[in-house]
Amino acid sequence: MSIHVFGIRHHGPGCARSLRAALTELQPDIVLVEGPPDAQEVLPLMMHENMQPPVALLVYASETPKQAVYYPFTHFSPEWQALRYAQEQTIPTRFMDLPQAIMLAQTSEETQGTEEAPASPVEHAETAEAAPVPSIRTDPLALLAEAAGYSDHELWWERQIEQRQNITHLFEGILEAMTALRNEIAPEPENEQEAQREAFMRQTIRAAQKEGYQRIAVVCGAWHAPVLVEPGAAKADTARLNKLKRVKVSATWIPWTNSRLSYRSGYGAGVTAPGWYEHLWTAPDRISARWLTRAARLLREHGLDASSASVIEAVRLVESLAALRDLSSPGLAEHHEAIETVLCNGNSEPLELIRNKLEIGEHMGEVPPETPAVPLQRDLESRQRQLRLKPSSEIVQKDFDLRTETDRARSQLLHQLRLLHIAWGEPQQQRSKSGTFHELWQIQWKVEFVIAIIEANVWGNTVAEAATAHVIHTAETTEELPVLSELLDRVILAELPQAVEHVLRSLQKRAAISADVRHLMDSLPALARVARYGNVRKTQTEQVTPVINGLFERIVIGLPGACFSLDDDAAKLMFNSINRVQESINLLNRDDLRTEWQDTLRHLLTKEHIHGLIRGRCCRLLLEQQAMDEEELQLHTRLALSVTDAPQAASWIEGVLQGSALLILHQDNLWRALDRWLSELSGETFEALLPVLRRAFANFQAPERRAMGEKVRALGSIAHSSGRQTAGTMLENLDQQRADLVLPLLSHIVGV
Repeated sequence: MSIHVFGIRHHGPGCARSLRAALTELQPDIVLVEGPPDAQEVLPLMMHENMQPPVALLVYASETPKQAVYYPFTHFSPEWQALRYAQEQTIPTRFMDLPQAIMLAQTSEETQGTEEAPASPVEHAETAEAAPVPSIRTDPLALLAEAAGYSDHELWWERQIEQRQNITHLFEGILEAMTALRNEIAPEPENEQEAQREAFMRQTIRAAQKEGYQRIAVVCGAWHAPVLVEPGAAKADTARLNKLKRVKVSATWIPWTNSRLSYRSGYGAGVTAPGWYEHLWTAPDRISARWLTRAARLLREHGLDASSASVIEAVRLVESLAALRDLSSPGLAEHHEAIETVLCNGNSEPLELIRNKLEIGEHMGEVPPETPAVPLQRDLESRQRQLRLKPSSEIVQKDFDLRTETDRARSQLLHQLRLLHIAWGEPQQQRSKSGTFHELWQIQWKVEFVIAIIEANVWGNTVAEAATAHVIHTAETTEELPVLSELLDRVILAELPQAVEHVLRSLQKRAAISADVRHLMDSLPALARVARYGNVRKTQTEQVTPVINGLFERIVIGLPGACFSLDDDAAKLMFNSINRVQESINLLNRDDLRTEWQDTLRHLLTKEHIHGLIRGRCCRLLLEQQAMDEEELQLHTRLALSVTDAPQAASWIEGVLQGSALLILHQDNLWRALDRWLSELSGETFEALLPVLRRAFANFQAPERRAMGEKVRALGSIAHSSGRQTAGTMLENLDQQRADLVLPLLSHIVGV
């Protein structure tokens, strides 16, 4: 009876190839692999013809799916190759890590009492729990690489292991090195969960021995290898594992992506370049020629020049670099340098494209239809097939024409998933097409959506049922009107009639008792969109009109009082709310509402106790709607700028300037009044107000500010000429010297 321990590093083609060769040579009669025993039942699915790595085992707490862990695998994962070898040879295979039923129970106890559960599931592998600064236990290879003279342990591992072919004696060296690290270097304080994991692994080995297996192959993380060679007595391990609590868990397979195998994704056991490692696994011969050809093809696909002659030169450069550096074969660093020098002509910018698309990549795996799944996921998969909307990790742009049944159903599905917090698609603003029958989407499937689907299954067994139930629950527990009105807009886009009725009733109920005018104002835009565009989706929106009318009447009645004695911060909030109401009026295009709103704005404009920013905004909105003529603008401008409170006057200017520059450029009286007001300010007051004035002009583009400067210069020239030629007019008392000093400062303020 013999135990053969193979200490491996996760996700490495050289290590996987060597392990496969070692197992073939050993011919074990059982294979024990570090992994979750909870997933033993779904292990046979990995041999299904439709199982295409990268994939991951997902183990989650049945009652709280957010508590979950992933075990990622790909073709070049040593564990995957060990499992495949055993199943191909019909050799018994078992997972031997500490069950996730225990580990998730411990996590639950640690988080008990906190306000929220963890925001995202934990990706588990050998070093998934590593701290930001690696220790010997979490990254033992770093110390070995440092001893070999490498500052980059990834580079050391690649050159020593991944680029070599079938090193059957590799694992003896790894075992010796790990034994030295654990025995000869001062150990860190023992991690109790790590000790429990190793105890359970030894218990699994002992169980195999008792069953009479003679050649036991143990595949585990390199750090654990020394303590599994001789399991020893079971008493201490049994005591450590006794009375550990468990939770009920479920397990399944899910698709994974290459990008999620990389360090950059935050995966603790990741590799720097999974795409490069996959290339080493799938193309062990002529590595450089094939890799550089792929790089050239990628550059050409993105409009960059990369000829066949350049590929040949890059191959020569790669081989020369490897020879100069005394390497057995070129590595990723050498290929990187050759691509930048030859294919990219020394430019580093295209290398980011190579990095994202080639070295990492977005290849997504597949799992068999027989894989266990909750009913909600089955319904989603059925609708995806029906609508020919296949999940992909690539970012895809879609343009849906809502006049066609298929595109309308696709939009409906994406909106329903967004209500369940599954953002498979993100709506984009329409640019190239006008009209309401087109929807632009950016679609990208993410592997973590699987957890969200499992969580959402509690609301219903189909996407529509779950979205409806979740919306009804949200409507019943939400008190804020703006949130409810936005929810109504999203529900109508998702075409959920039952949910629409429920949200509408909740909205009417909350609106009837709400006393916050700003909440009423902020609720209006979403309702206006529903009333304006609801008919595109054949939704009856007549029910929304009475709600809009009621909200609007309460707004115009309560707005003057709500604007009384606002400080600067409160005035900015009210400023935004007034803009939202104006946006809604424009969208609804109803004369009765527009007239009543203009009367309200004019009423606010005449009240001195209202903040200058609000009065300035009211003036600007009336001007934009052509509800204020030039004479009235001049009157209100003089009144606003004649006050002794200079900060309020500056705020008025800020409010009136927000918007299109073209409209302001034609208001000569406004510029003359501004000129006169600035000329009368003291130096100290001017300096104090300068930040406010600069902020007022900050939203204009450089050409617009230049036009304003020319306007100021032209008005100055006219004033200067009039001063010489029209004695006896109102300008005869103008101090020209002081005016000439003010006009350059005004030009500086507007950015000229």
